[in-house]
Amino acid sequence: MTQKENIIIIGSGPAGLTAAIYAARANLNPLMISGNEFGGQIAITSEVENYPGFDSILGPDLTEKMKAQAEKFGTRIQYDYVSEVDLTKGSPFRVKTYSQEYEAKAVIIATGASAKRLGVPGESELIGKGVSYCATCDGFFFKNKDVLVIGGGDSAVQEGLFLTKYASQVRIVHRRDQLRAGEFLKKQASENEKITFVYDTVLEEIKGSGKVQEVTAKNVKTGNVEAWNTDGVFVFVGHFPNTDIFKGQLKMDEQNFLITDKNMQTSVEGVFAAGEVQDPIYKQAVSSAGQGCQAAIAAERWLSARE
Repeated sequence: MTQKENIIIIGSGPAGLTAAIYAARANLNPLMISGNEFGGQIAITSEVENYPGFDSILGPDLTEKMKAQAEKFGTRIQYDYVSEVDLTKGSPFRVKTYSQEYEAKAVIIATGASAKRLGVPGESELIGKGVSYCATCDGFFFKNKDVLVIGGGDSAVQEGLFLTKYASQVRIVHRRDQLRAGEFLKKQASENEKITFVYDTVLEEIKGSGKVQEVTAKNVKTGNVEAWNTDGVFVFVGHFPNTDIFKGQLKMDEQNFLITDKNMQTSVEGVFAAGEVQDPIYKQAVSSAGQGCQAAIAAERWLSARE
C-alpha cells in the first residue's frame, strides 16, 4: 500500500536534519528517508571545530545530536534509500524506496554531494585520519605539517592556498603538465613560498598505521615511482551532486546541481532542495543547515497556502 505523508525529507545530513527539526516543530509530522550514509559527509569527519555552539565535536556526535533533536520534535526516520521519484505530475509526489512507496504533499531534497575519490589503496581506510576532501573543515589539524593537495583546478589551488595558513609545506600534485586553475589563482599559488608543484604525477597508494604517513606517487610520463613521507592528503578532483534520480524532472545547472530560487524551491512547485545538492559554492555544514531551515519554512508556508 502507498503510505501518505505531509512532507518527506530525502537525505539525513545537516540540511536534511535541520529541515526535519523545523518541519517537525511546525507540526508537519515529517518523514525522513535517511539514504545510504546517515549524517552525510559530516558523519565521516573526525573533528568539527567550525560549527557554532561547539568548540570541538566529532562529526558523528554532531550528527547524533541533530538526529536526537529532530526525533524529539516528532520526526520519523526511515533507514532506507530512495530508488525512484515521480515529481512530474505535481503534488502529491510519488517517492519509492526499496521497501515502501509513498505519496507526499511536499518534498525536501537534501541528498548532498559526494567528493570524487582517487580510488587508490589506503584512501578509504584513512578518511578522517589524514585523508580529507575539505581543507576548510580539516586544515586546522595540520598545523606545521606536510600535506599534499591532489588536483589542478580552481578548487585544488584555492584549498591549497587555504592550507598554507596551517601547514608548513603544501605540495600540489597534478596528473597533467599544467594547472587548469584560473590565472589569478595560479599566480597566487606560484608566489606562495609554502607551495610547490608536482606535475605529471598521480598517487598510486596511501599508507599509514592509524594515520597517513606515506604515499606512493608515479610520474605518468617517465613511469618513475617514488615514496613520499607526508602527514595529509587533500583530494580535490571534483564533487558531484547526488541528483541522478531527479534528472529529467528538475532543472539542474551544467554540473547537475539542482537549481533553486530564494525560497529553496526547485523548478517544480512543492519540491524544495537544501544543502550541497544545490550548493556548489560554500559546501559547509553550517550553510547546509541554514538552507535546510529555509527549505522547511518555505515548504510549511507553501502547504499552508494550499490548504
